[in-house]
Amino acid sequence: MTRFWSLYIVLLTLANIAAALWLIRWTAKPRKGEPASTETTGHVWDGDLTEYNKPMPRWWLYLFYLSIVFALIYLVLYPGLGNFRGLLGWSQVNAYESQVAEAERTYGPLFQSYAATDLVALSRNHEAMETASRLFANTCAGCHGSDAHGGPGFPNLTDADWLYGAAPETIRESILKGRGGMMPSFGPVLGEDGIAEVTQYVLSLSGRPSDPVKAAAGQQKFATTCAACHGSDGKGTPALGAPNLTDRIWLYGGSADTIAQTVRGGRQGRMPAHEAILGADRAHLMAAYVYHLSHGDDVAKE
Repeated sequence: MTRFWSLYIVLLTLANIAAALWLIRWTAKPRKGEPASTETTGHVWDGDLTEYNKPMPRWWLYLFYLSIVFALIYLVLYPGLGNFRGLLGWSQVNAYESQVAEAERTYGPLFQSYAATDLVALSRNHEAMETASRLFANTCAGCHGSDAHGGPGFPNLTDADWLYGAAPETIRESILKGRGGMMPSFGPVLGEDGIAEVTQYVLSLSGRPSDPVKAAAGQQKFATTCAACHGSDGKGTPALGAPNLTDRIWLYGGSADTIAQTVRGGRQGRMPAHEAILGADRAHLMAAYVYHLSHGDDVAKE
């Protein structure tokens, strides 16, 4: 904050406190010709409802003065007056870092013990999964949902469909480093007729009703335009994060209009890296939890 704005905030804050003090004293001061506290003001409503000139109770008035004193003491001890840091040197950053350090001292050994356990074995640990579920709710549910079923553009983590593969180590890599998926726009390349034909072919790959004539024409365009990423059979390429088009699991939706929109405009999906947020130990636990979500039945049988 610049010196000007710091001074501006200091003056504005102190002026407001001074104005509050003046207002309290001004309103509590007796006025010339004002009725005594035992007399009425002369105002009568409904014939018998009379207004007395009762002053504010002393204890109430003193509370206002105490609030002003408290505000001044607070502004001396804590930040609040521009760039002045307060005599105690308190800051939100220091408080946050102190809480993080305390949490790390308390829970760090627990997460370290989880990190030393094989991912698959850890996914069978009920207590660890309970801890991971709370970590997931705080960190991942905003995108993948509290039930991990995802939504348009956010993968469902409870099924067996994976863009980059379902190996535990791959899941951990996704959490630590993030993923950046990009499908380029093919609208200028294919044109509207070509988009319609490729859309019909993609529909046919998953066994859904499609126009056979357009699908046949779309197959040729798919081979020259899309197969490099999705494969000649449309089953996708995990190394590239290119989805399998032959099932009925769709990241953005599988309607003809949505598929056409995807082909026309492309898609840019990004999962941010969580290494700095979770750290390696918590990311290990989270990978085991995500593995557990999609392999729950298999894990329970083992």
